[in-house]
Amino acid sequence: MKTAALEQKAQRDPAQPALEQQVLKLINEDDIVALTTALVAAAGENPGGTEEATVEVLKSFSTGAGLEVATQTVAPGRPNFTAVLPGGARPGLLFLAHSDVVPAGTGWERPPFEPFVRDGRLFGRGSTDMKGGLAAVLIALKALKDAGAELPGNAALACTVDEEDLGIGIRAFTPAALANPAFSYSGCVVAEPTDLETVICCRGDSYIELKVTGKSAHSGRPVDGRNAIDAAAKILELVRADHDRLQADQDALLGSGSWSIGLIRGGTGTSMVAAECTVSLDRRLMPDDDAQLILDRLRTQISEARIDTDGISVKAAVTMEMPGFRTPEDHLLVTNSVAALADAGVSSDVTGWTAACDGGFIARDLGVPAIVMGPGGLNDQAHQVNESVSIAELVAAARAYALMCLRHNAN
Repeated sequence: MKTAALEQKAQRDPAQPALEQQVLKLINEDDIVALTTALVAAAGENPGGTEEATVEVLKSFSTGAGLEVATQTVAPGRPNFTAVLPGGARPGLLFLAHSDVVPAGTGWERPPFEPFVRDGRLFGRGSTDMKGGLAAVLIALKALKDAGAELPGNAALACTVDEEDLGIGIRAFTPAALANPAFSYSGCVVAEPTDLETVICCRGDSYIELKVTGKSAHSGRPVDGRNAIDAAAKILELVRADHDRLQADQDALLGSGSWSIGLIRGGTGTSMVAAECTVSLDRRLMPDDDAQLILDRLRTQISEARIDTDGISVKAAVTMEMPGFRTPEDHLLVTNSVAALADAGVSSDVTGWTAACDGGFIARDLGVPAIVMGPGGLNDQAHQVNESVSIAELVAAARAYALMCLRHNAN
């Protein structure tokens, strides 16, 4: 990523419309550091905490900036939050973020929720994932408001709870948006950390739980029982074979779907035939995959292999699904992102994510094309001890977001 020299060029380029230059000048380091600091200090560890304090910071800033704010209570102390800068009648641009952070853990140089700045970086749990992205969006919306920008359509931030665990926030947001006749957006930018690369596709994720039941017996006479662990092992052979099959078909940006065995529990004692065994599987999804169909195929394979016969029963369920998505590289949302980043001083690659994010729900449930683009590093900072984010990236992200709003559906 290139920043300083290109950033200065973006502010003085005479070819940029006067309004764009005005908006860029309104976005400054001090404001974005102050807001990010307040958001990091509000914590919101998940599991174990709530996002309420973070939402109060968002609400206070947004109200002061003249944005239209609303909340949706998802669970006690856990409100989804929206801030809208009204625009014209055209479909607008939606920014998506989340207010929770993963548990801080131990080993920090300083207390994780007492943020500080050093060597051009802001440190603290959530600085990269994703309080910095949240701050960048709101600073961009405030700059547009202060400049008196008349946008072609609404520009909005939707901030959901519980992204880091079960996703109850996004699962409440999408049906509410579908029921809202005023919801009209033709693009979504997920402000997760991408080092300001423009991510056009993400894998999804799902959890599949298996419960295998057999019959207990003395281990000296195993023939009298039906061993659930043995049966589960045969199922895992099917899973491993399917995983290997998937690896033969690699997507250039996403790789492939995959299986991972996360947890296995079974038996009650070494001298007893195991009567029960439970297995938790992680199945990563390609954008067109359906977790329920994948489970149905596994059930068929189990039956064809006659694993669930002769006293063995198998129950299986999808307990979590997060869809993937793909937006064409030549889509205006993508080209707008790359151009806006360039004018904000950043050379941005177009790439894909093997991780999952809430953008898949926006694409699948609401039919709104999505990309992921935000400040901070997913692999080297997010969920890490001594997490930090580059302040230059925060400023560049806010400027790019503002330019994207000005240009979205402008022609």
